[in-house]
Amino acid sequence: MEWEKTPAERPPAQDRGPQPEGCLAVAIRIPVRIVVLVLVVPVRMVWDALVVAGRFLRDTVLRPLGRALALAAWAVFVWPWVTLWRYALVPFGRALAWLGHVLLVVPAVWLYRTVLTPIGHAIAWVARGVGAAVAWVARGAGAIVAWILGGIAAALGWVYARLLTPVGRAIAWLVRGVGLILAAVGLGLYTAGAWLVRYLVVVPALWLYAWVLTPVGKGIAWLAGGVVWLVRMIFIGVGAAFYWTGRVLLVLPALALWRWVLVPVGRVLAVIGREIGEALGHAWRVAGHISLAVGRFLAKVLRWTFVEPVRWAYRTLLTPVGHAVRDLVLRPAAEAARSVGRTTRQALNAARDSARQARADFRRMLFGPPHEPQPVARREPTAGETRTLGSSTTALTKD
Repeated sequence: MEWEKTPAERPPAQDRGPQPEGCLAVAIRIPVRIVVLVLVVPVRMVWDALVVAGRFLRDTVLRPLGRALALAAWAVFVWPWVTLWRYALVPFGRALAWLGHVLLVVPAVWLYRTVLTPIGHAIAWVARGVGAAVAWVARGAGAIVAWILGGIAAALGWVYARLLTPVGRAIAWLVRGVGLILAAVGLGLYTAGAWLVRYLVVVPALWLYAWVLTPVGKGIAWLAGGVVWLVRMIFIGVGAAFYWTGRVLLVLPALALWRWVLVPVGRVLAVIGREIGEALGHAWRVAGHISLAVGRFLAKVLRWTFVEPVRWAYRTLLTPVGHAVRDLVLRPAAEAARSVGRTTRQALNAARDSARQARADFRRMLFGPPHEPQPVARREPTAGETRTLGSSTTALTKD
């Protein structure tokens, strides 16, 4: 039988198949779904209308407005600074760099090469001579000082070997004899004191500990153990009384309340909540289909009443007029604007070439014409000087 099997032998709950629903769930489901559908359909239709309106507002108003604001911000805040940097600050900085190179770097390089470098070489030569002289004088003075110190060290060695060493040895022998005498006296005093302490203090203390303090301590420990056992038994009895009192007065009523009242009520509320949640989901999906059908109907009505007439007017009236305006007005105006732009670019290019030629003439007037490269002798013979058997141009056989 099923109730005779152990928990390990019983199949798990998910393998037993779908559980049959009770009459309470079936009785609650239909009215709850009807009520929820009636309440949810208007909310879903309003929500879908708000979504469509929001998307239309985003695509037709907010996104173009954002692009226009971004373009205006670039034109007001970015483009003036870029123009100022490109056409004013960069040319001005290049001009300042060229003036700084001409007025500061070139004179400084000339001063360094023609004035400071020779003066530095002269100062270095003088410093090397003075250093050599000072080193020669220092070597002579060092030799004299070393000779004097050697004599002083020899005198001190003689005093140490002939006077201080015998005196030190005599003092050490005297101190060693006095130390031996004091050690013998101290050893005798220590031996006598140790014998007196052993027989006057240690032996009586051991007897007192073994025959007096140990029995008294064991008796006190046995008495303390009995008192602790008695107190423990008292606390155990009081605890058992409180435990059974609390269990009978609190735990058993609370357990009965939980098992026979709260659990059934919670199960009923769980069934109701689950059915309401499922009804809300089902009603939301059904309301979505209803809202979609209503939206499609309204879209078709709007299309046949407004969009199609506007499209017909655009195709049959506005498009021919726009083509005529494009062919007769806009294209000639664009051609004229392109010709004006082409003429303006040619004039700007001519002015730029003139300014470049003027700068080159001014540079040539200040610094002279550029240096021509010097011709370098080629290693190979020219066409007129051909090789013969008696001559060669290699480094090994050249005469």
